[in-house]
Amino acid sequence: MKTLALLALVPVTLAGCTHDSRVYPSLAPRAVERVGFAEPVRTAPKLVPDPALDVQIATLRAQLTKLADGFAGDARTAEAAASRAQGAAAGSDAWLEAQTALAQLDDWRAQTGALLTDVETRAGDRAAQLQPPYPALEALHDAITEEADRQGKTIDRLQDGLAKA
Repeated sequence: MKTLALLALVPVTLAGCTHDSRVYPSLAPRAVERVGFAEPVRTAPKLVPDPALDVQIATLRAQLTKLADGFAGDARTAEAAASRAQGAAAGSDAWLEAQTALAQLDDWRAQTGALLTDVETRAGDRAAQLQPPYPALEALHDAITEEADRQGKTIDRLQDGLAKA
């Protein structure tokens, strides 16, 4: 009898296993899995012309030209002074004249550095406002950097030809 009672319970127990009240997620691919893992194609942000900035860039470029021309003129004077001071002792009149000419070149280089800082500040302000880089401003930055490097190399070359103080 006991076996018969247990056999009667088996269908009832199995009937409970066939109906599950819990909901399981589908094993079908989800929408995000169909997209893939490749980097999305990014479009370049649209550059909006900035006439006010273009005017400022033109003014800064004119300043760069003025600084480059001034440096070049004084570099010729410094070249001549350094040439006369070649082999002269530190403290001699020729050496002092060359040092004075080099100091003038340092002044031009400092002005060029200040101009570079001004351009970098403008670029930083644009970045802080989440604006895209402005190609004309970047080109001006590159031109100023090249001029500053050229000026530095000229000064170093002339200074190396003079007696050490």
